Amino acid sequence: MLDTVNLNPPSILKDIEEATQSIGFTMGSDHQTGSLLRTLATAKPSGNFLELGTGTGLSAAWLLDGMDAHSRLITVDRNETHTAIARRFLGHDSRLTFVTMDGVGFIDSMREQEKTFDFIFADMQPGKYQHLDETLQLLAPGGLYVVDDLLMSSSWEEAHLTRVYHLISTLEKRADLRVTKLNWSVGLMIAAKVG
Repeated sequence: MLDTVNLNPPSILKDIEEATQSIGFTMGSDHQTGSLLRTLATAKPSGNFLELGTGTGLSAAWLLDGMDAHSRLITVDRNETHTAIARRFLGHDSRLTFVTMDGVGFIDSMREQEKTFDFIFADMQPGKYQHLDETLQLLAPGGLYVVDDLLMSSSWEEAHLTRVYHLISTLEKRADLRVTKLNWSVGLMIAAKVG
């Protein structure tokens, strides 16, 4: 089985990738991660989705491709240059709401509103390495929490390696989550919240 063949990416993805390359942004999700996000999104009909870290919209495109017509996605990022690409190619989709603000502030505002999500993809510092407990409080029972970029890279500094190991250990120890680690693609963890 070849896991990088016939992934059938969303039709808009090529345009987003070209625009992403034109600004030199290199931190977007790969096709394998995107394919997994799309599959998991399909399993949450009428779901409330949260993406922490819009970037240029690469992973949002995959999520939207898996979501049904009744699902909603909020994507958060504070970098307007990057999110301008996502808005250009995905802004027409009425299921999608862009929020431009700091992740910590957004997470706190959602907690104050007692908002919950059926699916959280955490792809930036807040929600992943910062404010983790607060983010997991936003996860509805049965909800999925997904993080990527967990396979060690030679470019990582010691401090980042420590953060990654701490995140993995913390998620593994939580009694309210059931986790699966995937030593695949860029390294992912999927956690489901116990109801």
